[in-house]
Amino acid sequence: MYQKFFGMRDKPFSLLPDPAFLFLSKKHSTALSMLEYSLAGHAGFCAITGEIGSGKTTLIRALLRRIGRDITLGLISNTHASQKNIATWALAAFGQQAPGGSESDVYRELMQYLINEYAAGRRCVLVVDEAQNLTIESLEELRLLSNINSDSDLLLQIILVGQPELLEKLKRPELRQFAQRISISYHLKALSFEETKMYISHRLNVAGASGALFSDMAIGGVQYFSGGVPRVINSICDMALVYCFADEKRVVDLDIVLRVISDRQASGLASFAGVGQPKDPDVVSGISGMVQKAAALAEATGANLPGAGAAQVDPVMPHTASFDRAETASDSAPLEAGGAWSAALGVAGEKGAPARIRNFQDHRLEKMRATDVRQRPSWFRRTFGGAG
Repeated sequence: MYQKFFGMRDKPFSLLPDPAFLFLSKKHSTALSMLEYSLAGHAGFCAITGEIGSGKTTLIRALLRRIGRDITLGLISNTHASQKNIATWALAAFGQQAPGGSESDVYRELMQYLINEYAAGRRCVLVVDEAQNLTIESLEELRLLSNINSDSDLLLQIILVGQPELLEKLKRPELRQFAQRISISYHLKALSFEETKMYISHRLNVAGASGALFSDMAIGGVQYFSGGVPRVINSICDMALVYCFADEKRVVDLDIVLRVISDRQASGLASFAGVGQPKDPDVVSGISGMVQKAAALAEATGANLPGAGAAQVDPVMPHTASFDRAETASDSAPLEAGGAWSAALGVAGEKGAPARIRNFQDHRLEKMRATDVRQRPSWFRRTFGGAG
């Protein structure tokens, strides 16, 4: 729809996985290195976790392209498919037909397959995606499967990939023995402002776009409302380009991003980080005012936003939870706004910014006692002035 307008060959922010658009942030590169190390180090169990849309499937696809011919890889990608036992799933993952008969026959067939592969000089690696959906019984079956390994012979390695609930499940007392067998684990965290900027730029470049199509403030808004989750970043950026095309603009600005968020929230079909309640445009407008005031102040005082030569700071805008945590700080502590725009406020504050802006940093934390996020835009307006 908008590709020709922006001079692109492809759609840059499709939700469908495409190897051509592979982007490995520092966090994803670390996770991939952990996966490769687990294979090279003959770890019996490895666990990779992350929120929905954080890029776990991307990691698995990248791993598939890197494994050697001495590894036979099987993938269980739908743990909701049926109530079949793990051995049946594993055989299917390795392209084998499960025999009819009892569960013992199925296990025996799987064991024979693993032994045959080992004799042929190949190790079997079983990747279980969406592993948080596995029952306690299924996880215990996986542990029993790994008993085929001995100290000197590793026939089967298992990689668990799942949402954070997997880690909580593994902490249960009945899975203590299972958890002790996990040699390597890694949790994928959200993308920072700089990583989000690189991610967006990478996908636009692959699609054939020339020049920066998103302003830094727009990218900051995308990072904030997406929570740094790649899939949500894609969703916001795709719609932002549609809005930009409809407005016949050449660059996505913060206003467009906020319109996307507000419209999606109003529809009730999506919720975003930093927005307390669906259908709550007041929250969005309050944050918009704060961000725009910070940007104007940065420009007026010569302060740079992160990504444009500023000092290194934590680039993540505070989510609602950050304000809640701040309530427990001492009265003498400044409000820890954090992030790209509060960094602009901090730098500018040292250069003689107006008192009402400097007070943003020194504002006593009890002002944030309101637990209802819908009450907070008025605080933003009092702090910065105007309707915000």
